[in-house]
Amino acid sequence: MDFNYTLRYRTFDSVLEDVSIDFNTLALENMIEPQQLIKLAKKLNYDLGLRINQTKEVVLEVCHGRVKLPDDFYVFNYALLCGEFTESIGYNGMVGGTNIQEVPYVETPANVDICAPITINCSTCNSNPCNLTAACPTNSCVAECPTPTIPSSYDPLNPYGDTCIRPRVFMNCKGDKSELIQIVNTGQTRTYSTLLPLRMKTSQEISCDCPNLYVNTLDEGWIKGGFLFTTLDTCKVYLNYQGAMEDDNGNLLVPDHDLINEYYEYAFKARILENLLMNGEDVAQRMQIIESRLKAARNQALSLVNTPNFSELEEIWWTNRRAMHSKYYDMFTSHRPNNEHPISFRNTRVI
Repeated sequence: MDFNYTLRYRTFDSVLEDVSIDFNTLALENMIEPQQLIKLAKKLNYDLGLRINQTKEVVLEVCHGRVKLPDDFYVFNYALLCGEFTESIGYNGMVGGTNIQEVPYVETPANVDICAPITINCSTCNSNPCNLTAACPTNSCVAECPTPTIPSSYDPLNPYGDTCIRPRVFMNCKGDKSELIQIVNTGQTRTYSTLLPLRMKTSQEISCDCPNLYVNTLDEGWIKGGFLFTTLDTCKVYLNYQGAMEDDNGNLLVPDHDLINEYYEYAFKARILENLLMNGEDVAQRMQIIESRLKAARNQALSLVNTPNFSELEEIWWTNRRAMHSKYYDMFTSHRPNNEHPISFRNTRVI
């Protein structure tokens, strides 16, 4: 499964408002009951599967062998034990958060004007009381962009990368590398260079393809009663999970996509007309129109959600290549005793 970081969402009330505009007569007569549609929205979210849930990240502080899972925790993706880290103190107004950053090798030409056609980011300059940083060499924003540099240490006003590109990412040309960066609310930034595996016991809250179920390590964890338990008494655990379909205020969320919105709207309309039909209203003809379009909208939404993206297609291609290599080029590997090398007959002589 390729987890989703970019899908946008809207609240249940927003969908209901769009439906009420289409059924304005019924809405004015108070014939649309929102409570009857909440359970339908939850069913539609479940029908589309886990791919519509937002992937979230957090670093948990385990104390006395356990820690409470986030309030919006839904499905466990994977977890890592956080080992050694470096810490730096930054600007006190920095917003906290946790993320995993993959730093691949990127080769660019020697002379590239990365700032064209933009200028210096004035919001960065104005946020600095002294107006004197690498991004703002003078006391005011100028039209020329300074030469981009990769900072050797964390700068709260210009974090991780070129000063004129958003979002800024710290690039490293030493090959593929993953590092965990945690920005604490007090302005402290922790960069973890050592990430260790954590073996998890099977549970309903854990994804079936979770790598933590198959690693061989002494450190073990399990989920019970909304808590994460570990064999370690005190540690830090990076948790990647699928969040529940609700916002910070507990409002029900649905995906916001042009090819998915019609599925929710037609499903709401079909349920409203069904309730009216049960109450003796003559809406049978309108129900036939809505149900035919609901079926087409559902097929379109499921087709979009289940379409593999590029990374999934790449993984399928590599899986097929490995399978063909084992079948045609290395078919006797599994039959070698003790993984010994095959016998070579190059220097033998037949008598």
